[in-house]
Amino acid sequence: MNIYARKQRWKYLLVAIALVIVGVSLWYSNRLAHDIADNERNQVSLWAGAIRKKAKLVNYTNQLFVKLGNEERKKVELWKDATEVLANADFNTDFSFVSKVVENNNNVPVILTDEDDNIISSRNLNPQKSRDSSYLSQQLAEMKASYPGIEIKIFGNKKNFLYYKDSKLFTELKQTFTDLETSFINEIVTNTASTPVIYTDSTHRKVLAFGNIDSLLMQDSVQVKQLMKLMSSENNPIRVDLGEGNVHYIYYQNSLLLTRLKYFPIAQLIVIGFFILIAYLMFSSSRNAEQNQVWAGMAKETAHQLGTPLSSLMAWVEYLKDSGIDESTAIELDKDINRLNTVADRFSKIGSQPKLTAGNLYDALLHSVSYLDKRSSNKVRIVVHKPGHQLFAKLNQPLFEWVIENLCKNAIDAMEGQGSIDIYSGLLVPGQIYIDVIDTGKGISRRKFKTVFKPGYTTKLRGWGLGLSLTKRIIKDYHKGNIFVKHSEPDKGTTFRILLKAVSEERIKSA
Repeated sequence: MNIYARKQRWKYLLVAIALVIVGVSLWYSNRLAHDIADNERNQVSLWAGAIRKKAKLVNYTNQLFVKLGNEERKKVELWKDATEVLANADFNTDFSFVSKVVENNNNVPVILTDEDDNIISSRNLNPQKSRDSSYLSQQLAEMKASYPGIEIKIFGNKKNFLYYKDSKLFTELKQTFTDLETSFINEIVTNTASTPVIYTDSTHRKVLAFGNIDSLLMQDSVQVKQLMKLMSSENNPIRVDLGEGNVHYIYYQNSLLLTRLKYFPIAQLIVIGFFILIAYLMFSSSRNAEQNQVWAGMAKETAHQLGTPLSSLMAWVEYLKDSGIDESTAIELDKDINRLNTVADRFSKIGSQPKLTAGNLYDALLHSVSYLDKRSSNKVRIVVHKPGHQLFAKLNQPLFEWVIENLCKNAIDAMEGQGSIDIYSGLLVPGQIYIDVIDTGKGISRRKFKTVFKPGYTTKLRGWGLGLSLTKRIIKDYHKGNIFVKHSEPDKGTTFRILLKAVSEERIKSA
């Protein structure tokens, strides 16, 4: 198993472990949020139960208040009856009942007037102001505003009117009831801790109170309606029966703490993922920088090591020429020495920015395969197809030749010494040139389209797996282009595509 296969397995294992950790984290967080939600619902339910009990108390107080009001009404009606008896009395009238009625009304303020609202008499008003006409007029106006006057028939068609208002005790009880109802509403709002609530009337439209909600939001009726709809979707409104058809409703929402807790795992995973991504990019950048230093150091050391034997070989060739060696042999030896010089020159350029020169792409491709074509098997055919029109690009000839040679050597190995290599070039889009190197080898599986360019990847028993890695580095880093596997089929062949920036012929001539 090669290093990339092991690396791939480790990646899958680490991804599986990461998914397990994420799954456990999400499961635990969701369970915690669910437990808190249940706890909040229980608290709201207990609180709602207490509200219902207090609502019963308010209802009971209201009923008692109504009874007291009815009792005071009855007293006033008895007073009216007694007044009618007095107004229509004769010698046989029993005045003991009348006097008893008058004596029993010692708390309900009353004023008796004629048909023209002239005050005849009053009772249970402030004794110190009972003779003050303005005070009596004010009290009469208050009584008229409180209850309609009670008509009293006297002699013939004449009428008197009896006006009354609530007694001091009844008024205090009424204020107590109002305070109790207000405190009840306030308790609904304040006893909900961090839970947002809205307290409405029976129509679900009039908001009586609210708590833990922005007051500015509550001023917008549209937003309030939307919020109530959201609350009812989360929790059913609590019905509060105050008695005698007086029903209110409590809308409530999950607390902000619970809402945050629900989304906390997602935010946590995003932050952790972002941190891991940044860390990966930093380590990857650092690793690539180290690799670049190793590549450059190794290449320059290789070029340096080749320099000494090359100088010696050149001297030996000159010696052999002087010794009368066959001229054709000397020519071939010169070619091999030049080839070695080219290889050394290539290695010396790794790690430094090479100089690019604009030139004819077709000529560069022909020169790149010329050396390899003569030293390959006769069963291997290498053809550089001429494009429809001239193409120009900025190239570093030694490094570019290295790229084409590496692609051709890999193709020859994949074809096992028998097959064809076709090199096509052309204009892909305005300003971009493509070069396709097509072989008839055994092909590459799709999942390894990117892996083949990684350092150390090889299918050979011998070799370091650096050829395609160097090829990609030369194209991307030095020529600012791109190289990738365009197409491959098992046992049919592979197509490598190189993309370079085109240079117009006019720019070359002007330069």
